[in-house]
Amino acid sequence: MSGQTPGAPIEPLKGLPPEQLPPVSGPLTGSPGIAPPPRQNVFVKELLRSNWVTTVLAIVVAMIVGGILMAITDEDVQESAGYFFARPGDTLAAVWSAVYGGYEAMFRGAIFNARASDFATQIRPLTNTLGFAAPLIAAGLGVGLAFRVGLFNIGGRGQMLIACATAALLTFNLDLPMFLQLPLTLAAGIAGGAIWGGIVGVLKARTGAHEVILTIMLNYVALYLVAWMVRTPGILQRPSGDQPISAATPAGAQFPELLGPRFPLLDWGFVIVIGATVFVWWLVERSSLGFRLRAVGENPHAARAAGISVQRMYIYAMLFAGGLAGLAGMNQIQGSVTTGFDGLIDAGIGFTAITVALLGRSRAWGVFAAGLLFGALKAGSFTMQASQGIPVDIVLVVQSLIVLFIAAPPLIRTIFFLPKTDAEKAARARAKAAKRKPEPVEDKAVSA
Repeated sequence: MSGQTPGAPIEPLKGLPPEQLPPVSGPLTGSPGIAPPPRQNVFVKELLRSNWVTTVLAIVVAMIVGGILMAITDEDVQESAGYFFARPGDTLAAVWSAVYGGYEAMFRGAIFNARASDFATQIRPLTNTLGFAAPLIAAGLGVGLAFRVGLFNIGGRGQMLIACATAALLTFNLDLPMFLQLPLTLAAGIAGGAIWGGIVGVLKARTGAHEVILTIMLNYVALYLVAWMVRTPGILQRPSGDQPISAATPAGAQFPELLGPRFPLLDWGFVIVIGATVFVWWLVERSSLGFRLRAVGENPHAARAAGISVQRMYIYAMLFAGGLAGLAGMNQIQGSVTTGFDGLIDAGIGFTAITVALLGRSRAWGVFAAGLLFGALKAGSFTMQASQGIPVDIVLVVQSLIVLFIAAPPLIRTIFFLPKTDAEKAARARAKAAKRKPEPVEDKAVSA
């Protein structure tokens, strides 16, 4: 062919009539060059990117690591590992026995005990889980609500302590019928927690002091104040006693058992916590006040420019957070611990609530589900220790690992090869662009 450059590739389509040429498509022709992906592919991709998938996988990874710790600390596994290369099957069998036995004991102690003789005893572990979860959910709702407003409330312990002390001071000496004594005690405790949390909100709003420092210091103030009250006669110390403990909760102020005496840990406090969850969901997601609270949490400068009083929202948020922590305290002294309390009545719930709120993504029903999970872990840990000899600390490690993996979603996506979010892709693109950015000419001249 005379018109073709020697060595150039042959163009088989050149010279063909237009009707025989393949269709041309692309952004310059007005027709898309690539067909859009199927809807099911888009759905699966968005599903794998979702927060709840990341949360479930974080729990799975934490359980796997917990199983590894159970196997390492098991005596049979340690013994069989000494002759692993001679009989590896013994080691693998011991590992399976340790891990399966541990988690089977946890399930048996937290959800359903198939070994029990009657149905009521079989479902008692589930009622124990609900009872342990109630104060965790209430305190977690308070922490999560503050998170939504941009406040890091770690003062749940102090708010619970002051709530218990307020309820005891104002209502324990009253001799009223149950229909008056119980709600009055509950209201006094919630009000005490709300006031203690409101102090943080006022100081934050008026002085700009950081809420983390304020809540930490007020935790210590509440701890030593309640410790002084319960060892001082005439204030909170039990009458005719010399022990640093308060009087027992009056019978009229105790939550009635929800399903009868065979399920002592499940009382009407759990029903109240369900109502609190519904209230927080409505407040944050549906009310106009919740819209202003969320706006401040997203961007306080934009919220201020829109006419929202940021200082007032901080005060409201801490009032609600403290009141919910006070509800957790009331679940303790009106339900779980009715024989008297001291400065340790919070039982670590105030700090565990931070974990619950993080796991629940600070959403009301997410916190509710996270509280149930942690209640199950707590209820099951006792059976694990009693029947399998596994330390309760293993459960604490699992809880910590859950928070660790929840706080690092890219790590979970990397482990399970999940698709990255648009934000992660944009961040990676910016990082690559920054590396490829050429050095300015002026800088090169100066360096020369």
